[in-house]
Amino acid sequence: MQAPAPLLQRLQSTAGMQGGRRLVLLLSQLGDFDSMEYAQALAPELPRLEAAGIRTLAIAIGDEAGAERFCRYTGFPRGALEVEAEPTLHRQLGLYQGLQTPGGPWPGLLLMCAGIGSPGTLAEVLRGYTGDRSAPQRLSTPLFRMAGGEGFQRPFELATVRLRNMSEVLGNWRTYVPRDDFITQRGATYLLESDDSLLYCHQDRGMLGFSETMNRPLSFLDPFL
Repeated sequence: MQAPAPLLQRLQSTAGMQGGRRLVLLLSQLGDFDSMEYAQALAPELPRLEAAGIRTLAIAIGDEAGAERFCRYTGFPRGALEVEAEPTLHRQLGLYQGLQTPGGPWPGLLLMCAGIGSPGTLAEVLRGYTGDRSAPQRLSTPLFRMAGGEGFQRPFELATVRLRNMSEVLGNWRTYVPRDDFITQRGATYLLESDDSLLYCHQDRGMLGFSETMNRPLSFLDPFL
């Protein structure tokens, strides 16, 4: 299957993204949980992708000031992140706009946080508190080691990471989210072959659903590394 035409048109106008294998992330708002977690998971793996001949581009909703802070905080390289004020490409690709409700975007966002119009969100929130032996450990503090051991995601570990991210975003809300209009917009992941065919595609269906395998969100890359 060929990659969607709007995506290919965008890549044609992006330096270094023509030909070869390419990983393209359509992120939601820069201040979204999903954007933060995805960037934090991917940043340390980028040298492996580069060694495997996979170039990476992320396109997020936001502005330049937000992009600078986002990259400083997550460790994601600034040169691999583009931002746009409106989710034009997201809409062209038919990505989920999130729950649409009367009264603007905030009621829809709050309902999605409660799992309405956002399948899998509550289960993923719960996983952050209960731990997951199939997921890698995220923190190396002695408290988590004493409470649950090492080498896997301990209870409250992922919830602690998300709390840190939330504190960062709320303390700098207008930097990360210049406009509230698109806070429910979801993203997608595309992995393209050199002939522009799709090797992998995932379109987010709800909050905290940027991967089909949230315990190991980058496992779709394993066959190509």
